[in-house]
Amino acid sequence: MRRVAAFFDIDHTVLEVNSGTKWVSHQWRTRQLSVGQLLQAMRWLVEYRFGLLDYDAMARRILVGYRGREVLSIYREVEAFFERDVAWAICEQAREKIAHHREQGHVIALLTSATHFLSTPLAKVLDVEHVLCTEVEVDAGVLTGNTIEPLCYGPGKVRRAECFAEAHDIVLEDSYFYSDSISDLPMLERVGHPRVVNPDPRLRRLAAARGWSYEIWKAPPRVVAMREHVESRTG
Repeated sequence: MRRVAAFFDIDHTVLEVNSGTKWVSHQWRTRQLSVGQLLQAMRWLVEYRFGLLDYDAMARRILVGYRGREVLSIYREVEAFFERDVAWAICEQAREKIAHHREQGHVIALLTSATHFLSTPLAKVLDVEHVLCTEVEVDAGVLTGNTIEPLCYGPGKVRRAECFAEAHDIVLEDSYFYSDSISDLPMLERVGHPRVVNPDPRLRRLAAARGWSYEIWKAPPRVVAMREHVESRTG
């Protein structure tokens, strides 16, 4: 029997915040960025928010700086970063929608331009089995500085989703995709049930023009969210 999937973007969708902004703050706080690198990162974040980012060029430039780093050390750093700066920001409505789709027997997947380093801890917390994300090349446990095509951004998300759908007997025309970004328009148009969440300015205007409704998702207050997260990890 053909199946239905529910795909979820991460930043400003499952998460109330942009994890990239949080990561830049982490790197600045831990003195891993120069002033010039900080300004460049801020420019990329603004371009991303308005759907103007050349993601391929950005990703390649960033990954060159990680060439030769051990994968295990990056996972450890990002996991600690996730627990401290990101885990609290999971939107209540995202949890509810994931639970709803799970009850309906739908295949649930994160579909994000982020890498496995961030996506995997989030998927674990949400008990989401499938993660479609930007893949990085690894050789003997270290990063080569290269990506694996296609990058999971814009049309690349569609290609990843189509391959996933073929492998899992999923009908995209019957499936759902939740996203905030105009850069995800190709994937929003590819599924039968596009769902706009916390839209950026361009996606909000497009949604209005097409008669698409949109939702505003929020995380619980940080203190409450962190307490619940800790309890779920220790309980």
